[in-house]
Amino acid sequence: MRATDRTFGRVTVLVGEKTGKYPDGNSLWIRGRDAVAVVDPSLSVARRAGELGAVDLVIQSHVHEDHVAGLFRFPTARVVAHRADLPGLHHLDGLLAIYGYADARLLATLRTWVVEEFHYAARPDASAYEDGAVFDLGGTAVRAIHLPGHTRGHSALLVEPEGVLFLGDIDLSSFGPYYGDAWSDLEDFERSLARVREIEARVWVSFHHAGVIEDRATFLAKLDRFAARIGEREAALLDHLAAPRTLEELVRHRFLYPPHAQLSYADAAERRTIAQHLARLERARRVERIAEHTWRRIS
Repeated sequence: MRATDRTFGRVTVLVGEKTGKYPDGNSLWIRGRDAVAVVDPSLSVARRAGELGAVDLVIQSHVHEDHVAGLFRFPTARVVAHRADLPGLHHLDGLLAIYGYADARLLATLRTWVVEEFHYAARPDASAYEDGAVFDLGGTAVRAIHLPGHTRGHSALLVEPEGVLFLGDIDLSSFGPYYGDAWSDLEDFERSLARVREIEARVWVSFHHAGVIEDRATFLAKLDRFAARIGEREAALLDHLAAPRTLEELVRHRFLYPPHAQLSYADAAERRTIAQHLARLERARRVERIAEHTWRRIS
């Protein structure tokens, strides 16, 4: 193992470049008496697979390009993901459906991008787990806790008895929660943020950014700041709707990404994110639709 890795009993956090900053990530390597498992094999794991050795089981917290980037290095391992995300492992079209972008040119770009940059390789043999599933490795076990919102199948993974909770993309970043895909859901994410607070653990590991946290108070403080980004986005949206705005005007303003962000999917993610906020603000009678694609704040 490398000096930057962190070990807790039979669990090693394989720390990615810049503490797992995207496109890299932090993965778990778990050595039981009977089997070895890796959780969310990252780009770093793809580069390190030769030194790490054989793997019996790959557990996915969810299915996005950066979380499966090292999966191709373990062709004989058993692979599992939550049932709701399984299509993203079975075939490339399943992964593109998770993103859900309608623009044909964007989909063509992403099809090449996930293969060339993230080594995507379909695993039609991958099987499903459900909320509460336990993977016994011999002396240590991994329990899946379904926390949807980022994707339909997004799950935390609790390694016991070490008490290491892998948070997946509840990544505690200053960016905040991402719910900009077709298979994302804002209100599911909020419920998951409430649920993850109640899970007993001693060590918390995020795939990106925060990395390893060993103090519950620090974890809760970071979680509160992370969750607060949802309200901040909504407040900014309401402020901007003091005057009537079309959805495309709101997309160009940017509430998720900074205006200078050069990402092929940024507008699509903004559109999905803003639409979810508008829908619930409309239900709460805080905004009104004054034309087919135009809203304004209700004073």
